[in-house]
Amino acid sequence: MSKKKVLIVTQEMQPYTALSEIGKIARQLPQYIQENGMEIRILMPRFGVINERRHRLHEVVRLSGMNIIVDDDDFPLIIKVASLPEARMQVYFLDNEDFFKRKHVFADADGNPFEDNPDRMVFFCKGVIETVKKFGWAPDVVHCHGWMTSLVPLYLKTAYKNEPLFQQSKVVYSLYDGSPEETFTDEFVAKASINNLTENDLTSYQNGSGVTLQKGAIEYADALIRGSEKLSASDEKALSATDKPILDYQGDEGFEPSYMEFYESLTAEEVEEG
Repeated sequence: MSKKKVLIVTQEMQPYTALSEIGKIARQLPQYIQENGMEIRILMPRFGVINERRHRLHEVVRLSGMNIIVDDDDFPLIIKVASLPEARMQVYFLDNEDFFKRKHVFADADGNPFEDNPDRMVFFCKGVIETVKKFGWAPDVVHCHGWMTSLVPLYLKTAYKNEPLFQQSKVVYSLYDGSPEETFTDEFVAKASINNLTENDLTSYQNGSGVTLQKGAIEYADALIRGSEKLSASDEKALSATDKPILDYQGDEGFEPSYMEFYESLTAEEVEEG
């Protein structure tokens, strides 16, 4: 029996970035599931705060060289990789000078969210899928962590729904507290409408008065995990309204077995359906 393949898509991960509980969960989870018989790949942004020399990042030439279109402009996608020797894991970083070469992650020195955060998110989410296509690696589970990954469920279920690599993939989205979506303008919807998508495909990411990233992810994911103990009122409402499988908050210590059982329950359903 072949190993189950799990793709971890995260906006942060220790020791590279440590902004919130996401960094800790995204570090501990893949090591645990790998040590317990699953095959993993990890993708995250190469933010400028990550010290390439200290963490020994280097470019993967065979994966680099693609261009990702965002708002009708082409942006080169550079793929870098680093190893965590103590965990025997490799982490792949998606890089682009326009989006990530800056001294702060999501907001400037005064705490103001970057105006191009929507563009950065579209670039990252589309880049993740294109990179996995280059891997030629079909994940059984795609697990997304954080608002910056919230377009991945949409893209996999719409723009990339006929891509053979993802035909059997179960998409899991972890909801965490905190997001700069209140600073997103109406232009976000047009920018996120990649490939053959229209703005109507993104109605779940809007509530009539603004952008609702996690509500959209809930709509398109196959299953959900409460990653933070407390969520916004709007996210709580969207979560309570869905009938999809939900794993409740497990804390940031000792959560790994529950997550792995959740994966197994989802992929077992796929076997039964097949």
